[in-house]
Amino acid sequence: MNGKHKIGTVGPLLGSFRCHTAAEYGGMFMVQLLTTLGAYRREELGLILPHEHVFVDLRTPDHPGHGEADSADVVRLMGPQIEAIKAQGVTALVECSTGGVGLRVDIDLAVSQATGMPIVVPTGIYREPWVPDWAAEASVEALEAWMVGELTQGVRDTGVQAAWIKVSAGDEGITPLETRILRAAARASARTGAIIGSHTIKESVVLDQLDIIADEGGSASRFISIHTQEEKDFGLHREVFARGAWLEFDHIGRVADAEVLALVMRALEAGAGRASALEPRQGLVRPGATRRWHAATLYASGR
Repeated sequence: MNGKHKIGTVGPLLGSFRCHTAAEYGGMFMVQLLTTLGAYRREELGLILPHEHVFVDLRTPDHPGHGEADSADVVRLMGPQIEAIKAQGVTALVECSTGGVGLRVDIDLAVSQATGMPIVVPTGIYREPWVPDWAAEASVEALEAWMVGELTQGVRDTGVQAAWIKVSAGDEGITPLETRILRAAARASARTGAIIGSHTIKESVVLDQLDIIADEGGSASRFISIHTQEEKDFGLHREVFARGAWLEFDHIGRVADAEVLALVMRALEAGAGRASALEPRQGLVRPGATRRWHAATLYASGR
């Protein structure tokens, strides 16, 4: 990370992911970001890396050994990467692996405990064909209850509460199964205040997702469209942030800085009133492969 892309800090992120509410403090309002190392107040955090994969398995869940890894091996590989970003001022990161692509909150917790780096973890399910069998067979109500449980009680036996909901949708349109998962996510978001982030390549599909969320009583202001830069029709970008949703431009560092700057400025000049751009050095662990690259994220919203 060279610092020249770093034009935002923690403010928008603390407003985006699930925080403790006033009701949880007997009516006293307190904004705290939920992480693997507990809850943090705004003033305790600075730069946050908003799109990371500490561990991910992009094989489908039916693949033998899917999502299996030894925590110590991941700590050994990721520890030096995290120490390097800590030295550059990073105070927390967001895990974007979700159900179906190897989310391992126990591994995130082990990495956090070994490095002192707070990690924000999600609940949720990825898109087809990565949807686990149990989720494919579950009702909207069952999926909603599961997500709310992870957001309010914790993920499995880790003692770590999920702070947001990560989903996805197919490139050519959201399928009935993905719709069921999104309906559950929208209901869980409405109940807990958790934001939904979706790996969705086409903004026309994002608009369909926003319709589904609204139908379930959710809010576009609690939705992040991830990988917005992959949609080349800027008119669709405008439609999405006009609805009040957040746009995420990421993978910065894979193209020339001038292209990145053009995306950021175009969004801002079009009226995306809130923006935070961050440039992490993004690392991930995948069974059988390891990749590292520079990346950055712009969050922008019309409201």
